[in-house]
Amino acid sequence: MVWKDRITTDPSICHGKAYIKGTRIMVSVILDNLAARVSQAEILQSYPTLTPEDIFATINYAAELASEQADNLQMEKEKYESINISAKVK
Repeated sequence: MVWKDRITTDPSICHGKAYIKGTRIMVSVILDNLAARVSQAEILQSYPTLTPEDIFATINYAAELASEQADNLQMEKEKYESINISAKVK
């Protein structure tokens, strides 16, 4: 599943935060529910416009963001280490 088919942003909707297309349900709301151990069935009952695919798209979106963040942290670490090595060599 490609999360981009189900999740979008628009500066005029949900204050520009990521939300499920065709709704005004922010991705963060779904993730907060999942983090609170609310079941998929309960989330779908609370938000009848959502589908199971929307929840899976939300998880995929979060996973991709976390992966990008981890990559950025690794690059920053390597940059910092190379600066420290350069400083020690001089």
